[in-house]
Amino acid sequence: MSTKAKHQIFLVDDHPLVREWLTNLVNQQPDLAVCGEAEDAAQALRAIDKLGPDVAIVDLSLKSASGLELIKDLKLRHPEVRVLVLSMHDEFLYAERALRAGARGYIMKRETAKKVIDAIRQVIAGELCLSEKFAALMARKFLEGGPGSGSPIELLSDRELEVFQLFGQGYDTRRIATALSVNFKTVQSYCARIKEKLRLENATALLREAIRWEESRHASGGSSPRV
Repeated sequence: MSTKAKHQIFLVDDHPLVREWLTNLVNQQPDLAVCGEAEDAAQALRAIDKLGPDVAIVDLSLKSASGLELIKDLKLRHPEVRVLVLSMHDEFLYAERALRAGARGYIMKRETAKKVIDAIRQVIAGELCLSEKFAALMARKFLEGGPGSGSPIELLSDRELEVFQLFGQGYDTRRIATALSVNFKTVQSYCARIKEKLRLENATALLREAIRWEESRHASGGSSPRV
């Protein structure tokens, strides 16, 4: 197959080694080629505006912006670009959020190279790419009409969840504001909504619950949102 006939893949990940590995993996395929890469959302949007790839492979942990926000922006600006999430984050917590944001697939970084390539081709073919376990969970939620796990965490917006997790990792309010590129009062507003949704009395209770929840995720094999 000629180079011109290859499907163009754009990579968005803040780890150079991951981008290098993906580039080598994708460029070995007869039907795929990496056309560009970026380490953050702003850089990715500028490049995708110019390159118009077929698929964007996006991590959820990016410098100065959430991968979920990038996916939402891509859906608005480039609905023709199919997004595949490749992430360390637990699919049972993030995959549904990624799909709602506009992604066409979700695959964990612990999967084999073959599964990553298969996932890219599935997305190119117009299919949804999800693990069998998560697809079964989604089907059960649809059939039962229920809220999934029933965890209050599901009530949090994408941004509120990110703030909650950063508290669990030991970030204070000002550090969270810097990490998310928002002002201090905005983070305080997120905190107020989190406390209301999780029925927490005060900031101490919020911090305690965030740490407890983060520790429980690590104990069960979950991943931290910022690595």
